[in-house]
Amino acid sequence: MSADEPAAPDPRAASHPNPDANAGVATGAAPLSDDALLALPTVYRADLFAGRTILVSGAGTGIGKAIACLFGRLGGRVVLCGRSGEKLEATRRLLERVGTTALAIPTNIREPEQVDALFARIEAEAPGLDVVVNNAGGQYPQASIDLSDKGWRAVVDTNLNGTWTMMQRAARFWKRRATAGSIVNVVAPYRRGMYGLAHTVAARAAVAHLAQNLAVEWAPDGIRINCVLPGPIATEGLAVYSEEARSALARSNPLRRLGDVQDIAEACAYLSADSGKFITGEVLVVDGGHQHWGELWMAGRPPGYGD
Repeated sequence: MSADEPAAPDPRAASHPNPDANAGVATGAAPLSDDALLALPTVYRADLFAGRTILVSGAGTGIGKAIACLFGRLGGRVVLCGRSGEKLEATRRLLERVGTTALAIPTNIREPEQVDALFARIEAEAPGLDVVVNNAGGQYPQASIDLSDKGWRAVVDTNLNGTWTMMQRAARFWKRRATAGSIVNVVAPYRRGMYGLAHTVAARAAVAHLAQNLAVEWAPDGIRINCVLPGPIATEGLAVYSEEARSALARSNPLRRLGDVQDIAEACAYLSADSGKFITGEVLVVDGGHQHWGELWMAGRPPGYGD
């Protein structure tokens, strides 16, 4: 449940069983350093994605940066895309430290012509493409009754339309080359709801259902499509929310803590590797049980609702 925003706090704090220990994490006050990000433990072997190319959108910060780093550490060639060339370049330099070949291509996924240019460069400069992780997206908290038409459309255009364009262009790439591929879309807690984020709930739910539909349609072409649904994850992207909302996040699931960026990165790896070869059209929920229990009032809890 993070926008394409800065890097995550220390996962050791995020995994503390005492929710009070998450106070600093929930406010995004302790970003995870690059050294710590590269040192995060993983259950996967170091050559899991050797010889494979992975495209990660929103790879300049937060969850996307962690996903790119994990795939790179596991031997993959990584293509980084996002709106900020400066942030992508920082991620690319970070991947160089673990000996990973990375290509950084600034791209606004809301603009189909930029997505077309992205895939044209991949075709020209990369040996192929095996996995696409659609992580780019964003939202802002506001009571739904106050949302402007422009604000609604901006979020839906990025989170739904941009993701659709990335999926379709990837499918065309693979079909043209007669090769198989895997798509993983990082969505958000649309099932339980995120009150005060109606625009992103609508868009992310649409992405999940679209992925289920496309998983059937594109299966004959060897294309698998799945989603990862994060719960409250410790990243600096939480800074867009109020102190009230942030302080409640660690209490919004029965594990009573925040997840960390590696929880999401490893879920993406599981679905993309051979471990996921018989999985398509699914939503892997990584939320500490939030969907069964908690509430997320991201623009403040209205009068009449108790704690």
